[in-house]
Amino acid sequence: MPLHPRRIRARLTAAALLTAATLIGTGTGPAGAAPAPDPAPLAAPDIPVASVKAHLTSLQSIATANGGNRAHGRPGYKASLDYVKAKLDAAGFTTSVKQFTSGGRTGYNLVADWPGGDTNQVVMAGAHLDSVTAGPGINDNGSGSAAVLETALAVSRAQFKPTKHLRFAWWGAEELGMVGSRNYVSSLALADRSRIAGYLNFDMIGSPNPGYFVYDDDPALEKVFKNYYAGLGIPTEIETEGDGRSDHAPFKNAGIPVGGLFSGADYYKTTAQAQKWGGTAGRAFDPCYHSSCDRSTNIDTTALDRNSDAIAYAVWELAQ
Repeated sequence: MPLHPRRIRARLTAAALLTAATLIGTGTGPAGAAPAPDPAPLAAPDIPVASVKAHLTSLQSIATANGGNRAHGRPGYKASLDYVKAKLDAAGFTTSVKQFTSGGRTGYNLVADWPGGDTNQVVMAGAHLDSVTAGPGINDNGSGSAAVLETALAVSRAQFKPTKHLRFAWWGAEELGMVGSRNYVSSLALADRSRIAGYLNFDMIGSPNPGYFVYDDDPALEKVFKNYYAGLGIPTEIETEGDGRSDHAPFKNAGIPVGGLFSGADYYKTTAQAQKWGGTAGRAFDPCYHSSCDRSTNIDTTALDRNSDAIAYAVWELAQ
């Protein structure tokens, strides 16, 4: 869209007006004129929590139809991956599915690239898609998977044209020790690892008695999430419960900057945390962690909404 000419003060003479109009029209100006400022960064869209919850309903239905879980090597996992892939393919992403084997069972990672952007500077966001065998895994980790999916779909709806290249991923067999993400990182050539500017991980972001925890592994990525929550007036704490226990660990071990969010698992909320975040002190952040009751009812909508918006904020902030 062409630039609007600046208003010219009324006291300019007709000749000056003509000169100014000519300069604006030709794009030239006096020697030493200041360059035009860079355009303001695009604001991230609001992620509709109803859409995120609709994905969780679908993942719950998949688990219900497949023995009550979405675990590695089980039909519920592959059906979950097919669901996510179909959404991404329809939205214009380039998707790839990579197989691996763990415990004698076949696992899958799903990686989706948004066309465009500098492939020497890749911003990644990911979540593990598998559950434990005990239940459907709707908070752990349907919540992160659904929010990352809806953020990717928001990229498509906005036809976002970031400076950096955007990549999204859904990992298999995290519950067996980050098997899928380890497989992905180890398969990358050193040059490809160096092209990843940052990996953002989202594992359990809708806990029913939530906390607001931010990974502190990389100061720059940590600051992005802290700034987002500071803008909401919500205090955060450094994430320690999941250190080394989720899919950011293989990336960090390979020297790739990592960041992310977490709403708590089986640690108990303290009185001080309940005072600043609400919820119930002396109760686990997620009493259904790794249990059959980790169903679609095991979600705090407010936490899911805030964390989903935070993911989009970080993706837009880091990719421009």
